[in-house]
Amino acid sequence: MITGDYHIHTTCCDGKNTPEQMARAAYRLGLRSLGFTAHSHTSFDSGYCLAYDATPRYIAEISRLKKLYSGKMEILCGIEQDMYGECDRTLFDYVIGSKHYIKCSGKYVPVDKSQKELLKAGCMRDLYTLYYEQLCELPPCDIIGHFDLITKFNETGSLINEQSKRYIAIATDALDALLLRGVPFEMNSGAITRGYRTTPYPARFLLERICEKGGRIVLTSDAHSAGGIAAHFEMMAKLARDIGFKSVWAPSENGMVEKPL
Repeated sequence: MITGDYHIHTTCCDGKNTPEQMARAAYRLGLRSLGFTAHSHTSFDSGYCLAYDATPRYIAEISRLKKLYSGKMEILCGIEQDMYGECDRTLFDYVIGSKHYIKCSGKYVPVDKSQKELLKAGCMRDLYTLYYEQLCELPPCDIIGHFDLITKFNETGSLINEQSKRYIAIATDALDALLLRGVPFEMNSGAITRGYRTTPYPARFLLERICEKGGRIVLTSDAHSAGGIAAHFEMMAKLARDIGFKSVWAPSENGMVEKPL
């Protein structure tokens, strides 16, 4: 049984509920640990992330909740650090490293805002090639977030042929490069909850590769509201077991810990 969720967003960035509301909902669900992960500040796109001067207030609020739930539920103060974002990683219990933009012709193209934004930016084959090439340069982190976010709007296959040899090779090469770091990948249900996908990130063939290569996974919801906390965890756990994973990993106050699946 999975009893922790380690990727959630609140009104501190682009979430719908306050940190206290999210903690209360998680506790009512019976979770034993909860990791907050506000989006770190991104200077060229400030609408979805922590404001430039808001990080101290975010840390202070999560610290207050740590005390409030002491002995009842472990609260962790994490951060989701976009590879083009800004933050002092030493201030946080753990860091989810992620990529929300493709750097292209001097501009930052968002990969998860809308299908229209992606189509306007150019040829999808060129874009996904750049996405995975740049993802290999992800700064150091404790968890690799939604590895194949570029496929968020591709449920019908209208943007990318994910079965093509070219796509599989490019995505697999990036995965293999990041696997060498020994950092867990998150299995993320956020796009399912928000109605974009029917399967979690990353795609099954990538999860199979992670398992084959001895990689590790962390189950997360990427919840942006209280109703999304720990969403679809039973389905993800079953999928992970079917693929061959025997355990999942989780951040804690003492670093990453292994838990039976």
